[in-house]
Amino acid sequence: MRGNADEAVEEVYRSDWGRIVAALIRQVGDFEVAEEAAQEAFTAAVDQWRISGVPEFPRAWIIQTARHKAIDRIRRMTLHRQKAETYAESTQTIEEPDYDTDEIPDDRLRLIFTCCHPALALEAQIALTLRSLGGLDTDEIARAFLVPPVTMAQRLVRAKRKIRDAGIPYRVPGTQDLPERLDAVLTVIYLIFNEGYASTRGGPYVRADLCQEAIRLSRTVRTLTSPQSPAEVTGLLALMLLHDARRDARMDNAGDLVVLEEQDRSRWNRRQIAEALPLVEEAFQGDPGPFALQAAIAALHCRAARAEDTDWPQIVQLYDVLERLQPSPIISLNRAVAVAMAVGPQAGLALIDELGAAGELNNYHLLHSARADLLRRIGSTERAAQAYEKALELVSNDSERRYLERRLREMQSLMA
Repeated sequence: MRGNADEAVEEVYRSDWGRIVAALIRQVGDFEVAEEAAQEAFTAAVDQWRISGVPEFPRAWIIQTARHKAIDRIRRMTLHRQKAETYAESTQTIEEPDYDTDEIPDDRLRLIFTCCHPALALEAQIALTLRSLGGLDTDEIARAFLVPPVTMAQRLVRAKRKIRDAGIPYRVPGTQDLPERLDAVLTVIYLIFNEGYASTRGGPYVRADLCQEAIRLSRTVRTLTSPQSPAEVTGLLALMLLHDARRDARMDNAGDLVVLEEQDRSRWNRRQIAEALPLVEEAFQGDPGPFALQAAIAALHCRAARAEDTDWPQIVQLYDVLERLQPSPIISLNRAVAVAMAVGPQAGLALIDELGAAGELNNYHLLHSARADLLRRIGSTERAAQAYEKALELVSNDSERRYLERRLREMQSLMA
């Protein structure tokens, strides 16, 4: 009973945290109260489900429990006493079908646009959405931004209070207000997708639920901006469809990571690729932005029948444009890998070593794993092993860890 209850709580948290918090924020109008009530409800679920068993509708149980806890919490807040009475009068028993209607997706979209209000700094917008909708904890968000957890915690607290104190409305803005929030909304959706594509947590490497949620949200935003959706809206949808099309080939039967060049391409979702490729062309009809450029890179990978058929020189050219348009150390790292594949490992290593010397990515495990892979390719076994060891110190996902450990063992066996 205990194991089943714990697994059920974990499953609901992983798949439904965002929709639960979104529904609660709509009902109580306060980010901090909604999140704290949701956390308390999950804690109560662990205790009660171990004794009484998992309810028929777990998500509805948690929403109902969280709503009661939110009302109790507001009652204890003197400034919100009248507000609590209003919510208490409107409380009704919640059944599962109430949360399978179109209302919940709207709640989640409202949550994204509220988090991405221009009154908040861009980084705060993104971090708050990842916390509220994606369910990432502060440490995970801090890793995504390459900042200390304490710094990120302070940003999140300030953002929630600003929304509350400024009375920022919880709604999808009108057409005239969409453009000023669109860039942040698209960035947030992509970061949610990335957490699903390569989870920073210790559980499954791929979280299909987050990938599908991000794709669904992207389709909704594209509908909102129709009939002439901005190129970046279309580019983002194409990019996520192409990445997600490789999902089944990215893990083996044991749940271990399979890197791109080793994937069984017959397992790629060709129907999804066929949907995405025309979207890439559409996004390039105007001036392509960062998402459109990344989608074009992903399209070149998906068009290659074999890894050796990949048009790496064209990918380098696209990264050249992307790096000029949106300079970042991670884009530079990806470009360095492409240069290594197009020109040779030594050329890529030189670029990666420059990035390492700059220091911004020293705590980013993919810098060290990319360096290790290129050192392995040129036969520098000892240095490759050292780089794999450094990557293992920093990696947080179990599947990636096992992949790096396997590579390290290969290097150690060659040195023996």
